[in-house]
Amino acid sequence: MVQRRADNISAKLEELIFNGSFADGDRLDEVRLAAHFGVSRTPLREALQRLALTGLIELIPRRGAFVRQPGAADLLEMFELMAELEASCGRLAAARISDAALDDLHVANVECQAAIDAGDVDRYYTENEGFHRIIYRHSGNRFLEQEAARLHDRLKPFRRQQLRLRGRMKQSMAEHEAIVAALVAGEPLAAAEALRTHVAQQGGKFQDLMAAVRNAAE
Repeated sequence: MVQRRADNISAKLEELIFNGSFADGDRLDEVRLAAHFGVSRTPLREALQRLALTGLIELIPRRGAFVRQPGAADLLEMFELMAELEASCGRLAAARISDAALDDLHVANVECQAAIDAGDVDRYYTENEGFHRIIYRHSGNRFLEQEAARLHDRLKPFRRQQLRLRGRMKQSMAEHEAIVAALVAGEPLAAAEALRTHVAQQGGKFQDLMAAVRNAAE
């Protein structure tokens, strides 16, 4: 129950940060936030710890939690690196992935499509995350898997938010299908390029979303 509440709170805090309710450097008051969400401080602190892992907030001992929005250049560099890590995973997985794992990718895509049909962004993101982690694991390189997963977690709030753009989930789904097709065909270069393009699109769409938010605020 605490974990589920923490998930919900972290997602709502992401929204508040991205829509400008909290600016870079703002201190997040635990007492006020707990009252706002109608929860005890236990799930709130769990949510803050999760956001701290993504770098979206910074927890400073004896001072509290502070919003830490990465700059546009930082985000660009992180998405560039993520694209290359995922491309490497795809290139290796094209030669190493098992039939059972390919079946798992198909199942993940079915669940992603169900989320699209339901208009459920959060569900889509959860299934999408599972899709990517299957590919990381079946790269057959544990160090690469760990590094890709680490940066994926760092970018989680930004990858989730870009899915809220109109039409993005359907576009993402089409990109997933291209990735699976390349893996099924055992084509390393095609798999690498499909994943690289997919992540580059995510970064670009997030920048589009933030520009729209800024324009609305102005």
